[in-house]
Amino acid sequence: MSPLPKVAVVGYPNVGKSTLVNRLAGGREAVVHEQAGVTRDRKEVEAEWNGRRFLLVDTGGVDLADEDDMARAVQAQARAALGEADAAVLVVDARAGLRPGDAEVAGELRGGGVPVTVAANMVDAPGQAALAADFWPLGLGEPVAVSAAQGLGTGDLLDRLTEGLKAETGEEEAETRLAFVGRPNVGKSSLVNRLLGEERVIVTPQAGTTRDAIDTRVEIEGRPVVLVDTAGLRRRTKVAGTVAYYAQLRSERAAERADVAILVCDASEGITTEDLRVADMAMRNRCATVVALNKWDATRTDLEEAGAKVRHRLRQRPRILAVSAATGRGLRRLTAEALDLAERSGSRIPTAELNRFLADVAAAREPPARHGKRLRLLYMTQFESKPPRFAVQVNDRRLISRNYAYFIENSLRERYGLQGIPLVIDYKGRDRRYSDR
Repeated sequence: MSPLPKVAVVGYPNVGKSTLVNRLAGGREAVVHEQAGVTRDRKEVEAEWNGRRFLLVDTGGVDLADEDDMARAVQAQARAALGEADAAVLVVDARAGLRPGDAEVAGELRGGGVPVTVAANMVDAPGQAALAADFWPLGLGEPVAVSAAQGLGTGDLLDRLTEGLKAETGEEEAETRLAFVGRPNVGKSSLVNRLLGEERVIVTPQAGTTRDAIDTRVEIEGRPVVLVDTAGLRRRTKVAGTVAYYAQLRSERAAERADVAILVCDASEGITTEDLRVADMAMRNRCATVVALNKWDATRTDLEEAGAKVRHRLRQRPRILAVSAATGRGLRRLTAEALDLAERSGSRIPTAELNRFLADVAAAREPPARHGKRLRLLYMTQFESKPPRFAVQVNDRRLISRNYAYFIENSLRERYGLQGIPLVIDYKGRDRRYSDR
């Protein structure tokens, strides 16, 4: 569990909450778009001010007068964020002035038991600071005039927020990040909710419900873990310029920062070409991968056939596990495999062991030859991890064939349990003084 204090950022729809979160955190973690209602789930983003670290919790816009199912789900997520928060920021639109929706949200906050700061956003010039005074009637103290777009007043807001936050306690153990990636509507959010035992992220039958990469910190067998639910991945050309496009960029970044990508597929459809494309994206980002065939309770997909397809098409050869978000089947095994994969990706193999492996490879399959000269495998060592990177000294790297390089890579996976882990093997030839001998 993270010891960092949490600050919930709440407010009426389209007042600039996500833009403000990005400004305060000094990044672009939260999806921002001119379309109202982009944020739905609550998203935690780490921030720091004057040496004090804390989590900003971005939430969807709360309109208490809106009673459709999605609006109610967004309201529930915002209330859950407030329930876990140490402080709250009520973001309002200074240019629009005090609206009934602001007063309704403020009414809930006044009884919430945590200190609340009103951030009067969209004060984009110093001469507009007086607009913040319109929000005194909310009864939440002096409003702070800010501009999420320009950065005006954000230092004053951060000063106010960090004054009352509790200090961090103790050293944090390194977190293992597990990112759930895949096509839209394959059950990523349902799997995350099932693992957590709560509706942490909004789930609907509508594809594209998740629009951000949502981090949730948990403990699994005493180990700090971050579960990252991501937006469904499509081809970028199909979503260019839309909310889905920016959500997709966050999903790809989430895979870059993850220790393990859990590729969620719909078992009723088998492993599709789009699934394989997502797996390749994870490998290009040097992220270890395990495949979760979800909805296993409602299908007769042949697991062996799916496994053969994956092994044939995916170079990293990830393991495939059958799971069900509906029944919970296979989830314990899935998390155990993902955490073990993270450990294996970060491990190092002793040089002496790798040189024994190299000798066994050459004995099992004779190295290729060209123009009467045969490839000799001289020495092997590992010099990086996450992902593992190896150097192999050879007599002449021009003698290495593509097939033999794949044979070495696949043998390495089999010998040391590196299935699902992207490997980098650099072949280095001896200098001319020795290669001519």
